[in-house]
Amino acid sequence: MKKFKKVVIISLSTIVVVCGVVVFLLQPIITLGQTSPYEGNNRFDWKKPSYDVTKKTVFIIADNQATEMFDMLAPFYLFNTTGKLNVYIVAKEKAPVLIKKDLFILPQLTFKEVDSLKLVADVIVIPALSKRDEKQDPNVISFIKNHFTPITKILAVCDGASTAAATGLFDGKPITCHASDFKMVKSHFSKPLWIQDVSVAHSGNLYSTAGVSNAVEGSLMVINDLLGVKTMREVAVNIHYPHPEILTGHQSIAITFGNEFTIVTKVIIQQNRKLGMLLQEGMSEFEMVSVLDTYVRSFPKSFKFFTLTDSTIQTKYGLTVMHTGGNDPKNADEMHILMPGDNASINSLNTETKIIRYDLKNQYPIEVCLARIGGLYGDKFKNVVKLMLDYN
Repeated sequence: MKKFKKVVIISLSTIVVVCGVVVFLLQPIITLGQTSPYEGNNRFDWKKPSYDVTKKTVFIIADNQATEMFDMLAPFYLFNTTGKLNVYIVAKEKAPVLIKKDLFILPQLTFKEVDSLKLVADVIVIPALSKRDEKQDPNVISFIKNHFTPITKILAVCDGASTAAATGLFDGKPITCHASDFKMVKSHFSKPLWIQDVSVAHSGNLYSTAGVSNAVEGSLMVINDLLGVKTMREVAVNIHYPHPEILTGHQSIAITFGNEFTIVTKVIIQQNRKLGMLLQEGMSEFEMVSVLDTYVRSFPKSFKFFTLTDSTIQTKYGLTVMHTGGNDPKNADEMHILMPGDNASINSLNTETKIIRYDLKNQYPIEVCLARIGGLYGDKFKNVVKLMLDYN
């Protein structure tokens, strides 16, 4: 009997240890969607953005709780690159917007400030926000509906389709979203006409895109319709868009159990790196989120952010970006650096950290990242990352 009890105790202990090890190894998967809104003080230098009465105006909706970074900042960059638009990230609260664990941006205007300035929206962009079902923030829904006019274009990006659908503006109209979330989002909203296998669903002034990476196609299409083909082509050249025309066809392929098994295999068996990104003054919003959103979907052990001086930086088009995760990169395996800089200062961060530099001239950032991920972890895993980006 004692021997039996001993065997049971050893077996149970072994199971507990194994489960603990598995949970530890799977932390990159478990924590992928775990985020916390900003909890620090709110004493920032809130600069009111400039307004040009001769330009059309774009509002990009942000959710302080969480907003998908590529969905929001890729359109922000593309619309700003035209040089012909007032482009504002607007949020309910005058507080930082969470875009990744420990990484935030400051919205440029609140909903109330937009109303007090009597600004009129020519375009409203709706990224994927923290709510993906019918339990939407009524303030967000009211703001969109109150600022929609017969000439306003709405661009819902990825699962921003859920918020767009909740407004009722897409009832009876074609709408799409991320292939892997399509069934889930559709189950909450029966009135829109849900379609797949297109990068952009379009009807009149209503546009919606497939997942994440298709924010580019949606933005280019709206720019084309709003400002003309010449301006659209100039923006496409600026980002090194890899197609001669806007890619409209799309393969809506959802993540499968086999893909999930590939992710688990990578996390447990292959080398799982602790990544870092250097936040630099004047960095391109598009390049930043292209690299970050692609590598996040490679399930690194961790992803931290660092600066050479202050904890905040100003991006190319004037956004304030801040991080809260400390500034000691000693544990990072790789430091991703998008811009040239002071090599001595950069190297002083940690001499043992591998520096990954980017030369993105004539290269589409997502393609550059996918190529490296394929080299590190194989084409099978790279293809899973592409599916997560809904990138064809």
